[in-house]
Amino acid sequence: MPPMHAPYETASRSAQWLRAILVGCLVVAVTASALFAYRYFSQPKTMTIAAGSPDGEPARLMSAIAGRLTRHDSGIRIKIVPMGSALEAAQAFSRGEADLAIVRADANDLTNARTVVLVSYGVAMVIVPPGTAGTMESLKGKTIGVVGGEVNRNLVEALTREYDLASAKTRFKDLTVGDAQQAFRNREVSALLVVTPISEKYLSLLRGIFAGNPKRRPQLVPIESADAIANVAQAYESYELPKGTVRGSPPVPDEDITTLRVAFYLVAQKNVSETAIAELTKAIMDARRDLLAEYPLLAQVVAPSTDKDAFIPVHRGAAAFYEDTQESLLDKYGNALFLAPMLLGVLASFLTMARKFVTLGAESIADPLDPLYALAVPIRQARSEAELKGIEEKIDQIMRLQLRKRSNRKTRAADAAALSLTAQRLEHLIQHRRSRLPQD
Repeated sequence: MPPMHAPYETASRSAQWLRAILVGCLVVAVTASALFAYRYFSQPKTMTIAAGSPDGEPARLMSAIAGRLTRHDSGIRIKIVPMGSALEAAQAFSRGEADLAIVRADANDLTNARTVVLVSYGVAMVIVPPGTAGTMESLKGKTIGVVGGEVNRNLVEALTREYDLASAKTRFKDLTVGDAQQAFRNREVSALLVVTPISEKYLSLLRGIFAGNPKRRPQLVPIESADAIANVAQAYESYELPKGTVRGSPPVPDEDITTLRVAFYLVAQKNVSETAIAELTKAIMDARRDLLAEYPLLAQVVAPSTDKDAFIPVHRGAAAFYEDTQESLLDKYGNALFLAPMLLGVLASFLTMARKFVTLGAESIADPLDPLYALAVPIRQARSEAELKGIEEKIDQIMRLQLRKRSNRKTRAADAAALSLTAQRLEHLIQHRRSRLPQD
């Protein structure tokens, strides 16, 4: 015969199971949320970089930096978005399609840009054929080939304003890098306007224009009003191009000349994490030594201006790295260390409350003494032998249940003794009430 369970114990167990399920669901939900938060915050942060130039050098450089970040298990990752030019990179950045970009300082709509590193400078060079008067005034009414086209549009406008080239009907013709030399030699243009970094790779492309008879070689035209242009268009700087920069023997130029230069920056959106930008800045500056042989352009990578009046403000994360004001471990996690004991205290309180909630009323309902005590009144009010026998069966049921618990060591000795005394008391009451019942 299967063991019988008292109704009060069945109700107690049902209530306990229901509470246990509720608490278990809550614990699972909290644990799952904590694991999700941990995975979210511990995963490396991926940032996109728009980089572009006709030769793809910026994209290759940033790919090398990305590889170092992955190998060193950095907390950040960068995804390269190749572009055809610095102008396209700037446009993608302005549209919010990239977290970072390598752009020229004279690009339009950089209001949300903040500098990370100064990658290089592009130096403006105006090249004219041999035998031509080497001045900007001599180019009025002529056709000037602009290598790169649209990317140099703002520079063309600045030169036009300063030298009043529009009223002189000076024309500008966009040329690709591949077409520039042929157009210059065929006299399709009277001059070339080129903006190029001063590095061996880029200067070698110019040297073909200056090849040939030293006495009949092209020459560079100085931009004597560079200071005036830079005062109006602050993206540009006046620059003295040293003698022999393009070619050493014979030297080109044959003396120092004044011209303009424009910075290439790695910029980030101003709302990008300061911690991520500081880590990226450190990675780039550390990579200069190791990657310099493969990427000579890294020799020109320097810190941008951190002045408050800089043309493009520096990102706060980059500024923290350059000024050595990054948060220490204690500063960064001080609040967490302070709150951790409090959270542990709250967790302990929660577990205590959960335990009490699960076992709520268990002791009072499952305690056999309470239902035994409750039988005293029905015994005194019993009016028939049948009622007394029913009460005796309830007592037997409670006693059998407690004997099973004792065999399983779930009942303390003191509880068993109290149970025995209570049962004896009820038996005396039953006998007394039976003696008072009317006899048939």
